[in-house]
Amino acid sequence: MICSSEYVLMKKLKIVLGITGASGSVLAQRFLETANSEVHLVISSNSPQVIEYETGMNVEYFKKLASYVYDDHDVAARISSGSFIFDAMVIMPCSMNTLAKVASGISDSLITRAAAVSLKERRRLIIVPREMPLSLIALENMERLTRAGAIIAPAMPAFYTRPETVDDMINFVVGRIMDLCGISNDLVKRWKEEERD
Repeated sequence: MICSSEYVLMKKLKIVLGITGASGSVLAQRFLETANSEVHLVISSNSPQVIEYETGMNVEYFKKLASYVYDDHDVAARISSGSFIFDAMVIMPCSMNTLAKVASGISDSLITRAAAVSLKERRRLIIVPREMPLSLIALENMERLTRAGAIIAPAMPAFYTRPETVDDMINFVVGRIMDLCGISNDLVKRWKEEERD
């Protein structure tokens, strides 16, 4: 017999992943390649060129890694409804334009609509901006989203892990995002994990 805690560990999580045209599509690629989850993918119209430039892959490769794929213009897709149950939504990378729209309640695309649903249904919304430096407007939008219940998780690698490659830094960021989603992973070297109690 499976106890409830074992069931939670075995259950595949249902994750909505939005990819926007900001730099950092390699983060979404790693997430898609390693997350053992049911991923519902939406790619914005500004993303394909960035994806190809940064990863050397085309959008079709990203789509093949997802469980379900939706058109960002289809604001009537099932993930746009509060009746669609999911465990978390991640926007990674998140452009400042998308972040501003979500912070202002503008739902003019499937990504922004699904994010609005996440907030109104009190579901986990994780926003991964990749921008620097940050303007006051961007910071105020992040504060507004945080107050509304979103988690702002900038793509900032740690250095206590002593990364030796870009891959190490990517794994750290993506591993932390997976932690926030509740996805079990070994991408992240935990702080002082070599120490035993």
